Amino acid sequence: MDLLTINDPSGEHPNSYYFASRNKINNFSPLKDNLSCDVCVIGGGFTGLSTAIRLKERGFSVVLLEARRVGFGASGRNGGQVGVGQRRDQFYLEKKFGISKAKDLWNIGLDASSDVLGLIKKYNISCDYKPGILDVEFRKRNVWEYEREVEHMSTVYKYEKMEFLSKEQLRARLGSEMYYGGLQDNGGAHIHPLNFVLGLSEAAKKIGVKIFEKSRVIRISEEKDISIELENGVKLNSKYAVIGCNGYIGHLDKRISSWIMPINNYILATEPLDEKLARRLIRDDVAVHDSKFVVNYFRLSSDRRLLFGGGESYRYRFPLSINKKAHVPMLKVFPYLKDIKVDYAWGGTLAVTQNRLPSFRRVGHNIFSASGYSGHGVAMATFAGKILAEAISGQAEKFDIMASLPQLKFPGGHLMRWPLLVLGMSYYALKDKLP
Repeated sequence: MDLLTINDPSGEHPNSYYFASRNKINNFSPLKDNLSCDVCVIGGGFTGLSTAIRLKERGFSVVLLEARRVGFGASGRNGGQVGVGQRRDQFYLEKKFGISKAKDLWNIGLDASSDVLGLIKKYNISCDYKPGILDVEFRKRNVWEYEREVEHMSTVYKYEKMEFLSKEQLRARLGSEMYYGGLQDNGGAHIHPLNFVLGLSEAAKKIGVKIFEKSRVIRISEEKDISIELENGVKLNSKYAVIGCNGYIGHLDKRISSWIMPINNYILATEPLDEKLARRLIRDDVAVHDSKFVVNYFRLSSDRRLLFGGGESYRYRFPLSINKKAHVPMLKVFPYLKDIKVDYAWGGTLAVTQNRLPSFRRVGHNIFSASGYSGHGVAMATFAGKILAEAISGQAEKFDIMASLPQLKFPGGHLMRWPLLVLGMSYYALKDKLP
């Protein structure tokens, strides 16, 4: 089965709230003639566009090939949370890699969140940037870990933007009885992700990146230079290639796809809420995510809709009712929204790694990739573009740090890896239901 076509056969953006509230959208032509360039970037999401911009700024000739539409994949469908740091917390990173490398990873993650705001300001991208993320705990016995984390980040990392919240303090900010405490990170933020990626495409176009949509790559060959063959038979030759396809990579390059696993996630958007109800839900208009393995994540849009992400599936196809998939967990968090209308519901495919840290790889002499952001991709996928551009330019310090992270392949090969994933993920999802 083909993830690019099975759930979105038209090859167009889904009918999401993001698409309905999009800014200007460019229509880029398919590549119809053979072409040569310094760098070919494959994938028109955060990673691909950020890489293309950074390389063009450095003087490279850059061609970007997108199989569908710019922002078609996870970059244009996600929860919009600009998290700080890595997907795994510093306690995990210190235990696995030692304090020195943990600090390197923290600094990269910190730079990643700042990089998003930097690009927004530099290229005047209108994408509803708002500061603040709440991280909330659904098990009472685990709340102490948040207080420990805030203290640790302050004393060891000198990071003073985290605030511990007791149950009572949290209830004043979040209108749900489901959670027992947490922390607020004022260094994090949330954005309209599709408008951000569309803004990046406009910036790339203006500085001279050649962007081609509906130009699916089917083969990459390495000889003296790199030869890239498209579905329509057109070929492109380049000195370097960057693969930024994430969960939609399919069989394009098994040296990348064997390290990541695509999973599907779902989001709904309610009708616009009145000011009083919106502030009852999330008083300070910050983004929220919880501690469940199958995470709930939610925030308010600029027109006061609740955007709620919840529910995952580990098979290729989206469920028949995406609305139901996200609506059930939403009502567990906010049962008093049972009569609120849902205007949009959509799904998307992201990619996870076994250890939930991104997979940076040099898979050929001059072929680079970054993927597997595991739900932490708005900041890291964007900053990956800067890291990849630096590596191609001969400054590989950050790339080497990320590429050195030990990763495990998903077992079972292409026939058994999905059933094994379903088994493993279902086990952890079941643990969410235990007290």
